[in-house]
Amino acid sequence: MAHDLGFWTLQALNALQLSMLLFLLSIGLTVIFGLMHFVNLAHGSLYALGAYFAASLAAVGGYWMGFFLAPVAVAGVGILLYSGLIKRMRKSGPMSQVLVTFGLIFVLLDLTRIFWGDLALAIDVPTLLGGRLTFLGVEYPTYRLFIIVLGLAIFGALAFVLSRTQIGAMIRAGVDNDAMAACLGINVERLFFIVFCVGCALAGLAGAVVAPLLSVTPDMGLQILIPTLIVIVIGGLGSLKGAIAGSLIYGFVQTFGAVLAPQLASVLIYALLAAVLVIKPEGLFPAKG
Repeated sequence: MAHDLGFWTLQALNALQLSMLLFLLSIGLTVIFGLMHFVNLAHGSLYALGAYFAASLAAVGGYWMGFFLAPVAVAGVGILLYSGLIKRMRKSGPMSQVLVTFGLIFVLLDLTRIFWGDLALAIDVPTLLGGRLTFLGVEYPTYRLFIIVLGLAIFGALAFVLSRTQIGAMIRAGVDNDAMAACLGINVERLFFIVFCVGCALAGLAGAVVAPLLSVTPDMGLQILIPTLIVIVIGGLGSLKGAIAGSLIYGFVQTFGAVLAPQLASVLIYALLAAVLVIKPEGLFPAKG
């Protein structure tokens, strides 16, 4: 096995696929943290809602209907949360934010149970992405390759927006120093709102993408919350580079740890997290602010 190039290529693809899923979740949350200084622990619940919306829409109009509309639906939920709760809690301090959004996790958990029940839902992989493709000499599921390509495409699009457009410059200014950005005439409140909605939509997209791979259950948001927070802490708050770096580190450590040291796989990532917190508490690539 140690000399089987195909085996290691397969594990690398698995790690990359996990990393791209975590990136879709972590990028929205880390920019919300970095720009809004808001601790939104309910972000994983929005991911679960995205999976449920995708499953319901797929039952009506097929996979692609769920894929495109689930992020829009989750962004709509984000608008309601921002207007009714998040905007009022922004100045209340991190402890109040943690307590309120932690409670919101269980509110959204019970709402999903009320609307969809406790039974797991499933989505079929679309016909276009069914089957397997040969990649680097290894046969790999087409749908998982699609997830990798989608994550890389979104990373590229976000990198372009943040580095090459006016709104990207405004976001970077807001992350670095929101008070100075407001003094320069940037509508920081509107910027907060847009970033929050985009982050919610990306969480919904992650839920829609993962639905054909995992059973859609009410507690799936809780299961993904800790890995997402680990990615953010390792990568650094408010940074696109930190989000992709943290996602890749988590994905590869988790995947190859399970192969090389299965007895230690469950603690490897936490040991790495502890090391980062001791050596560089702000994360590997934090935003300047």
